[in-house]
Amino acid sequence: MLIIRSLAFNLAFYLSLIVQMIFWTPYYFLSPRHRAWYVPKFWSRTSMWLYARIAGTKNDITGLENLPEGSFILAPKHQSFWDAIAFFPYLDDPLYILKRELTWIPFFGWYIMKMRMIPVDRGSRSKALKAVVAATKAEMARNPRQLIIYPEGTRRPPGAEPSYKYGIVEIYTQLGIPVVPVAHVAGLYWPRRKFMRYPGTIKARFLPPIPPGLAKEEFMQRLIGETEAACDELLVEAARAPNPPPMPPSAAKRLAELGAAAKS
Repeated sequence: MLIIRSLAFNLAFYLSLIVQMIFWTPYYFLSPRHRAWYVPKFWSRTSMWLYARIAGTKNDITGLENLPEGSFILAPKHQSFWDAIAFFPYLDDPLYILKRELTWIPFFGWYIMKMRMIPVDRGSRSKALKAVVAATKAEMARNPRQLIIYPEGTRRPPGAEPSYKYGIVEIYTQLGIPVVPVAHVAGLYWPRRKFMRYPGTIKARFLPPIPPGLAKEEFMQRLIGETEAACDELLVEAARAPNPPPMPPSAAKRLAELGAAAKS
């Protein structure tokens, strides 16, 4: 049954993406940008609805009171495709930094560029970072936006040793705006590079914002310490829930380090 539900959700998820992208095209491209945001946010909500109905996985996102007004950086853990789509309905005008190649995909790339996302050529990291900072400053001068950055860069399994990249420190220093860390263990339920979707409740938490103006080392220590502590709490909670999802080796190892065994 689990395999059938996972297959059904994956089919419904991608079919919904294609159908909605085609259906909404006239409204999306003829609308002003602030109105056009309705479309991707609606798609996100319908995707989460399908996830709950078909795969049996609910969302519980808390800490909305920690989201500042205006411009800020949202810094989620990156474990799954779930965290790429689950948060932006809660943001007024989200802004993503993404690979330039994604803008070349028909329809999908056009949708991206409508929202003035920031494509980056990752050939030279130093040049790319300078270009990203300049483009982000220019975009935020036009409108207050919420920049979504994954501090570890790539998806990592739940419980894995932290691997935060220095790029977010430079962006934080240059932009001078708050950073809101986001903790979750969505990779337990929607694993990276895997077909299975496990039932349960994905809990995510917007943490209190880190104010601008901190020294680079202090900021990095706070970002890692606060995010990882909250992720540990959510990992233990997920492991002790009724009918917990399977624990990957990284999660099992971290639970052992925390002295918290998963339910059998």
